[in-house]
Amino acid sequence: MPLKSRRQFLKQTMLASAALSAAGCGKRQRRPNIVLIMADDLGYGDLGCYGSDWISTPNIDALAKNGLRFTDYHSNGAVCTPTRAALLTGRYQQRAGLEGVIYVKPPTRQEGLAPAEITFAEALKPVGYASCIVGKWHLGYEKMYNPVRQGFDEFRGYVSGNIDYISHYDNAGIYDWWHNLERVEEPGYSTDLITKHAVRFIKENQDQPFCLYVAHESPHWPYQGRRSKGDRFEGSTSKEVPGHGLDPNPKAAFKEMIEVMDEGVGDIIKTLRDLNLQHNTFVFFCSDNGGDPPWGDNGVLRGHKGQLWEGGHRVPAIAYWPGRIKPGVTDAAAMSMDLFPTMLGIADAPPPEKSFDGLDLSPVLFEKRELPSRDLFWRYRKQKAVRRDRWKLVVEAEKTFLFDLKNDLGERRNIAEEKPEIVAELLQALASWEADIPSREKLRTK
Repeated sequence: MPLKSRRQFLKQTMLASAALSAAGCGKRQRRPNIVLIMADDLGYGDLGCYGSDWISTPNIDALAKNGLRFTDYHSNGAVCTPTRAALLTGRYQQRAGLEGVIYVKPPTRQEGLAPAEITFAEALKPVGYASCIVGKWHLGYEKMYNPVRQGFDEFRGYVSGNIDYISHYDNAGIYDWWHNLERVEEPGYSTDLITKHAVRFIKENQDQPFCLYVAHESPHWPYQGRRSKGDRFEGSTSKEVPGHGLDPNPKAAFKEMIEVMDEGVGDIIKTLRDLNLQHNTFVFFCSDNGGDPPWGDNGVLRGHKGQLWEGGHRVPAIAYWPGRIKPGVTDAAAMSMDLFPTMLGIADAPPPEKSFDGLDLSPVLFEKRELPSRDLFWRYRKQKAVRRDRWKLVVEAEKTFLFDLKNDLGERRNIAEEKPEIVAELLQALASWEADIPSREKLRTK
């Protein structure tokens, strides 16, 4: 969307909101608060409520027990940046030119989510929402891409893909802890700092509608617990190996990282209860992609982060809203890009000029109804996938796979030769989708 059109959308939305208030609609019950909590590299089997028997997550498990647990929720990407772009815009990440990771070094370091894109923070602002992101951004290093330039009122966290949990340096030896547009020195374990500022923001904005995006680093490497030593410093480059780190006991550190994040989720829910906000706050917990080996656990699913097998993108997700969302389990197929339109539905806010690829999940959340059947697509590096109901087609290294997820969730049996008509239909759907999005040559990150 050109900047002129973007400004026009925001102006028209503000005028529409003012008109509703003038007509008496402003006396409606205060709009609900929204708290979106996203883990980083949390696998399908890394929580107690999803089957983990060695990691203790009582607070997230309580959300699942008292909320709606998704068994068929998917991240839009199999890695960090693409999922976040889809989450923020409600559209496939390819439309924003962010199919791949924005790495810490050039040339991708100079790229980011275009300021012309409309984010959920911008769409909620005209109807009175204060907004904040705490934690990981990973949608652009340059200040022009900073969250406060994308509609958020406040940003406290880091802009890269991961930082040292203790020293807060990224893996290029650059200090990466920000308050809005300025780097700030703030000692502490990054997971605890994210929780601290999430709780502070809730307390400071308890008298108005707010949208809080809690983007945790946990359990992304480097694997460090609260008492670990910092491994990255100014000018240094990362020496840890993904999946191992420099901690003498990375498995124990990984466990602690998730459990500390779980403590933080508990602190956020307790704050909502203490302020009597829990019955007017929609909380959604999810992960940005599948677990990362060797410690990330994707349960029975095949594959892991970076791959388009189910283990790369089927992730935990829980919706929680006491009195509004009935406890239970849903097998509705949902995606990261569905959260933006869902937020607007909950907030009773008008949509942006650009059409969504995502769907409002309200029928699933509040009415226990099914979503309309739709094709879902993934593309990353030399992998492609399309999902249609029970069928999933994967194209990798010029080889085609077809799986019946209803009977083969682990994607063990390729039935492409047995179902040539379904393969042909899904390949055509994939081709049509690719024709509707920017080509690989036009994507800003590869």
